[in-house]
Amino acid sequence: MKRIPCMEAVVAVLESEGVDTVFGIPGAAILPFYAALRGSSIRHVTVRHEEGGTHAADGWARVTGNVGVCVGTSGPAGTNMITGLYTALADSIPIICVTGQAESAKLHQEAFQAVDIVEIARPVTKWAVQLKEPAQAPWVFREAFRIARSGRPGPVLIDLPLDVQRGTCRYDRDLDAPLPVEVPRPLPKAVRRAVDLLEGARRPIILAGGGVIIGEAAEELRALAEYLQVPVQVTLMGKGAFPEDHPLFAGMAGIQTQTRWGNAAFLDSDLVLAVGARFGDRHTGDLDVYRRGRSFIHVDIEPTQLGRVFEPDLGIVGHARPALAALLDEARARGGPRAPGKWARKVAGLRRTLNRRDDFDDVPIKPPRVFREINDFFGRDTTFVTAIGLYQIWSGQFQATYLPRRYLVCGQAGPLGWEVPAAMGVKCAHPERQVVAVVGDYSFQFLMEEVAVAAQHRIPFVIIMINNEYLGLIRQAELPYGMNYAVDLHYGEGGIDHVKAMEAFGCPARRVELPGDLRDALAWASAEAARERLPVLVEVMVEREANAAMGPALDAIKEYEPLPELISADWSD
Repeated sequence: MKRIPCMEAVVAVLESEGVDTVFGIPGAAILPFYAALRGSSIRHVTVRHEEGGTHAADGWARVTGNVGVCVGTSGPAGTNMITGLYTALADSIPIICVTGQAESAKLHQEAFQAVDIVEIARPVTKWAVQLKEPAQAPWVFREAFRIARSGRPGPVLIDLPLDVQRGTCRYDRDLDAPLPVEVPRPLPKAVRRAVDLLEGARRPIILAGGGVIIGEAAEELRALAEYLQVPVQVTLMGKGAFPEDHPLFAGMAGIQTQTRWGNAAFLDSDLVLAVGARFGDRHTGDLDVYRRGRSFIHVDIEPTQLGRVFEPDLGIVGHARPALAALLDEARARGGPRAPGKWARKVAGLRRTLNRRDDFDDVPIKPPRVFREINDFFGRDTTFVTAIGLYQIWSGQFQATYLPRRYLVCGQAGPLGWEVPAAMGVKCAHPERQVVAVVGDYSFQFLMEEVAVAAQHRIPFVIIMINNEYLGLIRQAELPYGMNYAVDLHYGEGGIDHVKAMEAFGCPARRVELPGDLRDALAWASAEAARERLPVLVEVMVEREANAAMGPALDAIKEYEPLPELISADWSD
């Protein structure tokens, strides 16, 4: 085994782990890494803000299922990446943040930009480590990939002092290989007990969380649901785990991103099989209401998740795919496929009767109408990214999703500005896919400099802005206080002209103020992005003080818009 430059070994590990793109900003303290990167097959995308690098790596990881990589220095870059690490930890996204540092001997002196980035990052990572010796480099990076992927995935930070980067180590590509990741399988006794509970329930629901998508278990989920004829709901992070046009789709329960019929179905259920779900507060709301009248089976790869929010009636430690496969095998051993019953027909009836309107012709445009046009225009394989705010809540309530890893959303820790860099990461991973970022005006302004990155590297995607010129979610949260304070972003004739801002970056843009113009604008943007190989913006001016349906509990959702006429339905046998 020969000695090679330490950073060449590191880059070889990245290549063997399937990394084809990294995102970041060069700096003096990380240049030995960049020197090795330059001679590799890996593409580097230089972002304009360090946080954009972590979000781009995050988007790349969410859509590929692999580990995303971002690079910077430990001073300003490393500390600016913390928001992205926090987001990845909260949403169980595997990324590796590589930071460069002053020489080891200078770290505790007055070295320029020296910072203890490892201790700063430790609370928002699964593992934060500083490389001490060049010989450690191949193992540390290989272990970082294993840790980032194992259990509930998450971020890792590796800090590299300059003297370590300049060193050499023993490495042979032919002898090194990715480390295996242990996949916990459920105990047979627990599987039998779970099927006992499912078959004994009169109104069961399967709740698919983000773990079903992370675990590539959508096919197993669908097979189990169809075999037992059990309706399936998804959480916000689980959107795409089950096709929303499937007869057994039971909507979404929650206090923000939810459907009327999804909450009604959940409240009428008597058993919930939750797979890869974390029971976030925006999903559960008031736990007394959420838990009342139903039993819970909770399947998760991470043992500490079981009972973290509330104690389930049965907790099962296991990876989503083998767990769902084991449940299906047990069900098959007990008899043939079940026929659709009264409960499945009732859920289908709720779906037909408890909807929300999205057909508004009002001016200014009502936000639900925007999502109606999005659903009608874009194909099933389109990949959407969205972050945090009223626009995300409307998106979760109205957007239809059919396939895994096609709806990428910041959930528990959604950061403003996430969408544009995340869309870049998605498009770098899948250049053939149509990618659409649904943004708010304020979120877009957070990291709009990353539009320049997409323009420079010819990374095309469509940006649809829901522009109410407000901090909309905070404005709505202020309603109980009887105030509208410090949240108005409107000024002058029309506030910030985002069309001109895009044009300043060399990118096309169009503003829409009439609902009848929406479809033509989406068609124009899609064609223009493909033709010019650039991001293209459709800025939609919506009703400024529109509110999204939400409330403190599943049975206390306040509706702000007129509802469709109630349609009667017969759910009897």
